[in-house]
Amino acid sequence: MGKKAMAKERCDVTVQCDTCDGSGKCKKEDQDERRLDQRLFQIRHKILVMSGKGGVGKSTVATNMAAAMALREYRVGILDADLHGPNVARMLGLDGKHLTGGGDSVDPIEVSKNLKAVSMALLGHDPDQAIIWRGPLKHSAIKQFLGDVNWGDLDFLFVDLPPGTGDEALSVANLIKNMDGCLVVTTPQDVALMDARKAVTFSRLLNVPVLGIVENMSGMTCPHCGGKIDLFKVGGGEKTAEELGIPFLGRIPVDPRIVEMCDSGKPFVTETTNSEARAAFLALIQKIVDLFEPAEGARPAVH
Repeated sequence: MGKKAMAKERCDVTVQCDTCDGSGKCKKEDQDERRLDQRLFQIRHKILVMSGKGGVGKSTVATNMAAAMALREYRVGILDADLHGPNVARMLGLDGKHLTGGGDSVDPIEVSKNLKAVSMALLGHDPDQAIIWRGPLKHSAIKQFLGDVNWGDLDFLFVDLPPGTGDEALSVANLIKNMDGCLVVTTPQDVALMDARKAVTFSRLLNVPVLGIVENMSGMTCPHCGGKIDLFKVGGGEKTAEELGIPFLGRIPVDPRIVEMCDSGKPFVTETTNSEARAAFLALIQKIVDLFEPAEGARPAVH
Protein backbone atom coordinates (compact mmCIF):
# COMPACT_ATOMS: atom_id res chain seq x y z
CA MET A 1 0.00 0.00 0.00
CA GLY A 2 1.50 3.36 -1.02
CA LYS A 3 2.00 6.43 1.16
CA LYS A 4 -0.94 8.31 -0.40
CA ALA A 5 -3.31 5.37 0.03
CA MET A 6 -2.30 5.00 3.69
CA ALA A 7 -2.90 8.71 4.26
CA LYS A 8 -6.38 8.49 2.80
CA GLU A 9 -7.18 5.47 4.97
CA ARG A 10 -6.28 7.49 8.08
CA CYS A 11 -7.98 10.65 6.79
CA ASP A 12 -8.89 13.14 9.53
CA VAL A 13 -10.83 16.17 8.28
CA THR A 14 -9.73 18.25 11.28
CA VAL A 15 -6.12 18.45 10.10
CA GLN A 16 -4.38 19.49 6.91
CA CYS A 17 -2.84 16.67 4.89
CA ASP A 18 -0.14 17.30 2.29
CA THR A 19 -1.00 14.02 0.52
CA CYS A 20 -4.64 14.90 -0.12
CA ASP A 21 -5.58 17.79 -2.39
CA GLY A 22 -9.16 17.72 -1.04
CA SER A 23 -8.38 18.07 2.65
CA GLY A 24 -9.36 21.74 2.87
CA LYS A 25 -12.58 21.15 0.98
CA CYS A 26 -13.34 18.07 3.07
CA LYS A 27 -12.91 20.06 6.28
CA LYS A 28 -15.22 22.86 5.09
CA GLU A 29 -17.91 20.43 3.95
CA ASP A 30 -17.80 18.73 7.34
CA GLN A 31 -18.20 22.09 9.09
CA ASP A 32 -21.09 23.02 6.79
CA GLU A 33 -22.89 19.76 7.58
CA ARG A 34 -22.50 20.26 11.32
CA ARG A 35 -23.80 23.82 11.08
CA LEU A 36 -26.77 22.69 8.98
CA ASP A 37 -27.62 19.97 11.48
CA GLN A 38 -27.38 22.45 14.35
CA ARG A 39 -29.68 24.99 12.65
CA LEU A 40 -32.28 22.34 11.83
CA PHE A 41 -32.09 20.86 15.33
CA GLN A 42 -33.48 24.16 16.65
CA ILE A 43 -36.60 23.84 14.47
CA ARG A 44 -39.30 21.56 15.89
CA HIS A 45 -41.46 21.07 12.79
CA LYS A 46 -40.43 21.45 9.14
CA ILE A 47 -43.16 21.47 6.51
CA LEU A 48 -42.91 21.67 2.72
CA VAL A 49 -45.63 23.48 0.77
CA MET A 50 -45.78 22.02 -2.75
CA SER A 51 -47.86 22.16 -5.89
CA GLY A 52 -47.69 20.13 -9.04
CA LYS A 53 -48.10 23.22 -11.24
CA GLY A 54 -47.90 26.98 -11.02
CA GLY A 55 -50.78 29.38 -10.57
CA VAL A 56 -52.65 27.44 -7.89
CA GLY A 57 -51.92 29.94 -5.09
CA LYS A 58 -49.28 27.90 -3.29
CA SER A 59 -47.29 30.92 -2.05
CA THR A 60 -50.50 32.60 -0.93
CA VAL A 61 -51.39 29.53 1.12
CA ALA A 62 -47.86 29.23 2.53
CA THR A 63 -47.58 32.87 3.63
CA ASN A 64 -51.04 32.92 5.19
CA MET A 65 -50.37 29.68 7.04
CA ALA A 66 -47.13 31.10 8.42
CA ALA A 67 -48.79 34.37 9.41
CA ALA A 68 -51.72 32.58 11.06
CA MET A 69 -49.35 30.38 13.06
CA ALA A 70 -47.46 33.48 14.21
CA LEU A 71 -50.72 35.08 15.34
CA ARG A 72 -51.23 32.04 17.56
CA GLU A 73 -47.91 32.80 19.30
CA TYR A 74 -45.95 30.05 17.58
CA ARG A 75 -42.40 30.94 16.53
CA VAL A 76 -42.49 30.63 12.76
CA GLY A 77 -40.10 30.87 9.85
CA ILE A 78 -40.87 30.82 6.14
CA LEU A 79 -38.23 30.01 3.54
CA ASP A 80 -39.02 31.01 -0.03
CA ALA A 81 -37.25 28.25 -1.97
CA ASP A 82 -38.61 29.49 -5.30
CA LEU A 83 -35.34 30.97 -6.55
CA HIS A 84 -36.59 31.99 -9.99
CA GLY A 85 -39.92 33.54 -8.99
CA PRO A 86 -39.77 34.52 -5.30
CA ASN A 87 -43.06 36.06 -4.17
CA VAL A 88 -43.06 35.61 -0.40
CA ALA A 89 -41.21 38.86 0.31
CA ARG A 90 -43.81 40.91 -1.60
CA MET A 91 -46.71 39.11 0.10
CA LEU A 92 -45.23 39.84 3.53
CA GLY A 93 -44.55 43.52 2.80
CA LEU A 94 -40.77 43.14 2.70
CA ASP A 95 -40.03 45.06 -0.49
CA GLY A 96 -36.81 47.04 -0.02
CA LYS A 97 -35.63 44.88 2.89
CA HIS A 98 -32.30 43.05 2.70
CA LEU A 99 -30.78 40.13 4.57
CA THR A 100 -27.86 41.08 6.81
CA GLY A 101 -25.19 39.23 8.74
CA GLY A 102 -21.50 38.49 8.87
CA GLY A 103 -19.14 35.58 8.44
CA ASP A 104 -21.07 32.34 8.07
CA SER A 105 -24.25 33.67 9.68
CA VAL A 106 -27.18 35.46 8.02
CA ASP A 107 -30.06 37.02 9.94
CA PRO A 108 -33.57 36.42 8.58
CA ILE A 109 -35.95 39.35 8.23
CA GLU A 110 -38.26 39.87 11.20
CA VAL A 111 -41.70 40.21 9.64
CA SER A 112 -43.50 40.48 12.97
CA LYS A 113 -43.05 39.42 16.57
CA ASN A 114 -43.15 35.68 15.83
CA LEU A 115 -42.47 35.49 12.10
CA LYS A 116 -39.14 35.40 10.22
CA ALA A 117 -38.59 35.15 6.47
CA VAL A 118 -35.80 34.43 3.98
CA SER A 119 -36.08 34.78 0.22
CA MET A 120 -33.90 35.30 -2.83
CA ALA A 121 -35.81 38.58 -3.22
CA LEU A 122 -34.17 39.81 0.00
CA LEU A 123 -30.62 39.60 -1.36
CA GLY A 124 -30.81 43.00 -3.02
CA HIS A 125 -30.56 41.97 -6.68
CA ASP A 126 -32.55 43.73 -9.41
CA PRO A 127 -36.06 42.20 -9.23
CA ASP A 128 -36.41 42.50 -13.00
CA GLN A 129 -33.33 40.36 -13.65
CA ALA A 130 -33.85 36.65 -14.19
CA ILE A 131 -31.95 34.14 -12.04
CA ILE A 132 -30.37 31.78 -14.58
CA TRP A 133 -28.90 28.93 -12.54
CA ARG A 134 -28.41 25.23 -13.06
CA GLY A 135 -28.98 22.58 -10.41
CA PRO A 136 -25.68 22.77 -8.47
CA LEU A 137 -25.98 26.51 -7.89
CA LYS A 138 -29.57 26.13 -6.74
CA HIS A 139 -28.60 23.36 -4.34
CA SER A 140 -25.82 25.50 -2.90
CA ALA A 141 -28.14 28.49 -2.40
CA ILE A 142 -30.80 26.40 -0.64
CA LYS A 143 -28.16 24.77 1.56
CA GLN A 144 -26.98 28.24 2.60
CA PHE A 145 -30.54 29.39 3.30
CA LEU A 146 -30.93 26.45 5.65
CA GLY A 147 -27.46 26.21 7.16
CA ASP A 148 -26.15 29.78 7.20
CA VAL A 149 -29.35 31.53 8.26
CA ASN A 150 -29.65 32.06 12.01
CA TRP A 151 -33.25 30.87 12.30
CA GLY A 152 -32.97 30.40 16.06
CA ASP A 153 -35.55 28.36 17.94
CA LEU A 154 -38.67 27.84 15.82
CA ASP A 155 -41.85 25.88 16.32
CA PHE A 156 -42.55 25.71 12.58
CA LEU A 157 -40.56 26.29 9.40
CA PHE A 158 -42.63 26.44 6.21
CA VAL A 159 -40.67 25.94 2.98
CA ASP A 160 -42.46 27.40 -0.04
CA LEU A 161 -41.23 25.34 -3.01
CA PRO A 162 -41.50 26.31 -6.67
CA PRO A 163 -44.04 24.42 -8.77
CA GLY A 164 -43.18 20.90 -9.82
CA THR A 165 -40.71 18.30 -8.62
CA GLY A 166 -37.39 19.68 -9.85
CA ASP A 167 -34.04 20.66 -8.37
CA GLU A 168 -35.29 22.85 -5.53
CA ALA A 169 -37.75 20.32 -4.19
CA LEU A 170 -35.18 17.55 -4.41
CA SER A 171 -32.51 19.65 -2.65
CA VAL A 172 -34.80 20.63 0.23
CA ALA A 173 -36.04 17.07 0.70
CA ASN A 174 -32.46 15.76 0.80
CA LEU A 175 -31.05 18.49 3.03
CA ILE A 176 -33.73 18.51 5.71
CA LYS A 177 -33.50 15.28 7.64
CA ASN A 178 -36.59 14.09 9.52
CA MET A 179 -38.98 16.23 7.49
CA ASP A 180 -42.36 16.39 9.21
CA GLY A 181 -44.20 16.33 5.93
CA CYS A 182 -45.46 18.15 2.87
CA LEU A 183 -48.73 19.89 2.13
CA VAL A 184 -49.91 19.81 -1.51
CA VAL A 185 -51.87 22.80 -2.83
CA THR A 186 -54.09 22.42 -5.87
CA THR A 187 -57.12 23.94 -7.53
CA PRO A 188 -60.17 21.75 -8.27
CA GLN A 189 -59.61 21.68 -12.04
CA ASP A 190 -58.38 18.48 -13.66
CA VAL A 191 -55.09 19.83 -15.06
CA ALA A 192 -54.01 20.99 -11.60
CA LEU A 193 -55.06 17.70 -9.99
CA MET A 194 -53.05 15.71 -12.52
CA ASP A 195 -49.89 17.51 -11.42
CA ALA A 196 -50.83 17.43 -7.73
CA ARG A 197 -50.70 13.64 -7.98
CA LYS A 198 -47.09 13.92 -9.14
CA ALA A 199 -46.23 15.98 -6.06
CA VAL A 200 -47.70 13.25 -3.87
CA THR A 201 -45.73 10.58 -5.74
CA PHE A 202 -42.54 12.64 -5.41
CA SER A 203 -42.98 12.91 -1.65
CA ARG A 204 -43.64 9.21 -1.24
CA LEU A 205 -40.56 8.27 -3.27
CA LEU A 206 -38.41 10.44 -0.98
CA ASN A 207 -40.11 9.15 2.18
CA VAL A 208 -41.56 12.56 3.02
CA PRO A 209 -44.93 12.13 4.77
CA VAL A 210 -47.84 13.71 2.89
CA LEU A 211 -49.84 15.75 5.40
CA GLY A 212 -52.68 16.26 2.97
CA ILE A 213 -54.17 18.22 0.07
CA VAL A 214 -55.54 21.76 0.21
CA GLU A 215 -58.07 22.74 -2.47
CA ASN A 216 -57.46 26.42 -3.18
CA MET A 217 -59.68 28.71 -5.30
CA SER A 218 -62.56 26.39 -4.47
CA GLY A 219 -65.61 28.35 -5.60
CA MET A 220 -66.60 31.84 -4.55
CA THR A 221 -69.56 33.76 -3.20
CA CYS A 222 -70.96 36.46 -5.48
CA PRO A 223 -70.60 39.81 -3.66
CA HIS A 224 -73.85 41.04 -5.22
CA CYS A 225 -76.38 38.21 -4.97
CA GLY A 226 -74.65 35.88 -2.51
CA GLY A 227 -74.88 32.97 -4.93
CA LYS A 228 -72.16 30.34 -5.27
CA ILE A 229 -69.94 30.40 -8.37
CA ASP A 230 -67.68 27.43 -9.14
CA LEU A 231 -64.92 29.19 -11.09
CA PHE A 232 -62.59 26.20 -11.25
CA LYS A 233 -65.08 23.54 -10.18
CA VAL A 234 -65.32 22.23 -6.60
CA GLY A 235 -64.43 18.95 -4.95
CA GLY A 236 -61.58 17.71 -7.14
CA GLY A 237 -59.01 18.04 -4.37
CA GLU A 238 -61.11 16.05 -1.92
CA LYS A 239 -61.76 13.32 -4.47
CA THR A 240 -58.05 13.08 -5.32
CA ALA A 241 -57.09 12.89 -1.64
CA GLU A 242 -59.57 10.03 -1.16
CA GLU A 243 -58.24 8.17 -4.20
CA LEU A 244 -54.63 8.54 -3.02
CA GLY A 245 -55.43 7.64 0.57
CA ILE A 246 -54.22 10.91 2.09
CA PRO A 247 -56.00 13.50 4.27
CA PHE A 248 -58.05 16.28 2.74
CA LEU A 249 -57.29 19.45 4.70
CA GLY A 250 -59.99 21.74 3.38
CA ARG A 251 -61.17 24.18 0.73
CA ILE A 252 -60.22 27.84 0.47
CA PRO A 253 -62.70 29.84 -1.65
CA VAL A 254 -61.78 32.68 -3.98
CA ASP A 255 -61.94 36.08 -2.29
CA PRO A 256 -60.80 39.24 -4.16
CA ARG A 257 -59.42 40.63 -0.90
CA ILE A 258 -56.81 37.87 -0.81
CA VAL A 259 -55.28 39.25 -4.01
CA GLU A 260 -55.53 42.85 -2.83
CA MET A 261 -53.91 42.19 0.52
CA CYS A 262 -51.13 39.96 -0.85
CA ASP A 263 -50.23 42.61 -3.43
CA SER A 264 -50.13 45.24 -0.67
CA GLY A 265 -47.90 43.08 1.53
CA LYS A 266 -50.43 42.08 4.18
CA PRO A 267 -51.33 38.44 4.80
CA PHE A 268 -55.05 37.94 4.38
CA VAL A 269 -55.43 36.21 7.75
CA THR A 270 -54.37 39.37 9.57
CA GLU A 271 -57.61 41.15 8.68
CA THR A 272 -60.16 40.99 11.48
CA THR A 273 -63.39 40.97 9.47
CA ASN A 274 -65.17 37.66 9.16
CA SER A 275 -65.06 35.93 5.81
CA GLU A 276 -65.44 32.40 4.50
CA ALA A 277 -61.89 32.39 3.10
CA ARG A 278 -60.29 33.58 6.35
CA ALA A 279 -62.24 30.99 8.32
CA ALA A 280 -60.96 28.34 5.89
CA PHE A 281 -57.33 29.39 6.45
CA LEU A 282 -57.77 29.28 10.23
CA ALA A 283 -59.42 25.86 10.02
CA LEU A 284 -56.47 24.65 7.94
CA ILE A 285 -54.03 25.90 10.56
CA GLN A 286 -55.99 24.16 13.30
CA LYS A 287 -55.67 20.86 11.45
CA ILE A 288 -51.90 21.34 11.15
CA VAL A 289 -51.65 22.19 14.86
CA ASP A 290 -53.70 19.12 15.76
CA LEU A 291 -51.23 16.94 13.87
CA PHE A 292 -48.25 18.09 15.94
CA GLU A 293 -49.43 19.69 19.16
CA PRO A 294 -51.19 17.83 22.00
CA ALA A 295 -54.44 19.46 23.08
CA GLU A 296 -53.08 20.51 26.45
CA GLY A 297 -50.28 22.48 24.80
CA ALA A 298 -52.31 24.23 22.13
CA ARG A 299 -51.88 27.97 21.72
CA PRO A 300 -54.78 30.47 21.72
CA ALA A 301 -56.93 30.38 18.60
CA VAL A 302 -57.10 33.32 16.20
CA HIS A 303 -60.47 35.09 16.00
